[in-house]
Amino acid sequence: MKMETLAKDYLRRARARLIAAEDAAKRGDYPETVRYSQECVELSLKACLRITGIEYPKVHDVGDVLKAESSRFPSWFRKHVERLAEISRDLAEKRAPSMYGIEAAGKTPGELFGREDAEEAFEAAKYVHELARKLIGMERK
Repeated sequence: MKMETLAKDYLRRARARLIAAEDAAKRGDYPETVRYSQECVELSLKACLRITGIEYPKVHDVGDVLKAESSRFPSWFRKHVERLAEISRDLAEKRAPSMYGIEAAGKTPGELFGREDAEEAFEAAKYVHELARKLIGMERK
């Protein structure tokens, strides 16, 4: 399979997660907003790695790979790598709690994530997705 085809497919699926995150926020389902935002970030960054031929581990946070391989990206993209890695790490850490809560503490996802968390996650996902679209040449005309 061509890397470009795979990367574009990842981005299409990332966009679907972004739409789902926005819908969840409108319903007041803030944990789902965080979850879908994380999935958008993961797919978007994996698309960036895929388009440049970089193999990555099958993990939710690929920020370390992004930083380690930053020299393979265009200079305009490299300027964002630290922030992209930070977002990836932050949202990957929130992935499981946004779906399951923290059972040991008796906390539900709804008790852990509120409107502000959802807004921050969604804005971060939009930022990552737009940079990925630009890198892969799928930016909106």
